[in-house]
Amino acid sequence: MQDEKNKLLIVEDDEFLLNALERSFSEHGYDILKATDGEKGLSLALREHPDLILLDIVLPKMDGITMLKKLRKDSWGETAKVVMLSNLDRVDYQEASFENNASRYLVKTDWTLDQLTKKVLEVLSE
Repeated sequence: MQDEKNKLLIVEDDEFLLNALERSFSEHGYDILKATDGEKGLSLALREHPDLILLDIVLPKMDGITMLKKLRKDSWGETAKVVMLSNLDRVDYQEASFENNASRYLVKTDWTLDQLTKKVLEVLSE
C-alpha cells in the first residue's frame, strides 16, 4: 500500500545528483520529496514529516546546518532522522552536524550511489 512506503526528503541543489538519488531510492520503494534550497527543504520537512532527510550543506537561501538547527527547534523535527551529505570534508561542519544530532555525515566523493543508498537504508532501519 502507498501509505506504508517510507518517505524520504532529499534537499540537494545539484540537479544531477538529486535526480540520481531520487531514482535510486524510488527503485527501493521509497516515496521521494525534493527541495533544491534549505528554505523549501525546511518547509517540506515540517509539513510532510519524512522518515528521513538527506541534507546537503551548501544550499541556496539557507544552508544545511542552519536548516538542521531550525528543524531541531520543532517538536517533530527534534528527533527526525537526518543524514548530512556534502562535498566538504570539514571538521567544523561535521561537528555542527553531530551537535545537532545528525545520524550520519557522508562526504559525497567517498561513496558510490549504491553505497550511499545502502548507508541511508541502514539509518532508516535503526
